[in-house]
Amino acid sequence: MERTDASQVAANRLGIATMVGAMLCFIVNDALVKYASQSLPAAQLIFIRSLMASALVLVAAAAMGATARIREIARGWVAIRAVFDAIATLLYLVALFHLPISTATAINMTSPLIITLLAALVLGERVGVALGLATTIGFGGVLLIVQPAAGGFNGYAFVCFLSAFLLSARDLMTRRVHAAVPSILVTLSTTIALTILAGALSLVQGWGPIGMADLGILAIAAVVLTIAYVLIVNSTRYGDLSLVAPFRYTALLFAAALGYIVWGETPNLLAWCGIALVIGSGIHVLRASRRSRTTVPTID
Repeated sequence: MERTDASQVAANRLGIATMVGAMLCFIVNDALVKYASQSLPAAQLIFIRSLMASALVLVAAAAMGATARIREIARGWVAIRAVFDAIATLLYLVALFHLPISTATAINMTSPLIITLLAALVLGERVGVALGLATTIGFGGVLLIVQPAAGGFNGYAFVCFLSAFLLSARDLMTRRVHAAVPSILVTLSTTIALTILAGALSLVQGWGPIGMADLGILAIAAVVLTIAYVLIVNSTRYGDLSLVAPFRYTALLFAAALGYIVWGETPNLLAWCGIALVIGSGIHVLRASRRSRTTVPTID
């Protein structure tokens, strides 16, 4: 029994470490593409980075021996999920280019709250008083972060929230994906769908000149994003999900730190209070819901 307990503790630590590492990689990716957006059209930037990421994820899938089932990415719920994920990711990145990185990240982190709401409205799942209260508090936290009555309100906050809504719908669709489909192929389906969508939009928006420095930034972003995907898939395989999942909120701390270092962004007191409410309510919802279901988590 002691060996089993020690093994579980080690698994939990590994799960937490990979989750925190994944969140750091996701935020570094966000910061890199946000920085590159200062000199490149959005659709062009997203297309190039997604194309690079698709190639790297494909290599990872091959290394994992998952490519034997690669046709799954264009079938049924995997394909439908990929379309929703690609649209949500595109909206999130466009919003990120116009919002402080900490604000965009905080809004994106409301997806567990939205999932709870959608599960009740669409799937008819019962939501207890405590869970309903936590969800309401979390959405109140979003209002404190966005501060819609303030003079600095940015309409891209709504675009970011729409992205979170679509990401939540995506997670509900993930329940329909057969458990035998490798997670890395689900990720590959998204990166390919995003590449196609961004490529089509780039033909409308047009292309700008791109230098070696920009290509280097996007290449690093693609590598970091691929590492994040691998880490977050692994994090769901180690330890207790109810313990590991709340560490996704370390992304907010990383976003706040990078936002300050790179752009000098500092959330005001109300925004910090809102972030605290989103974290607290999100952790409660995650711990309550993850006991009964598991999703394939992906972030932009």
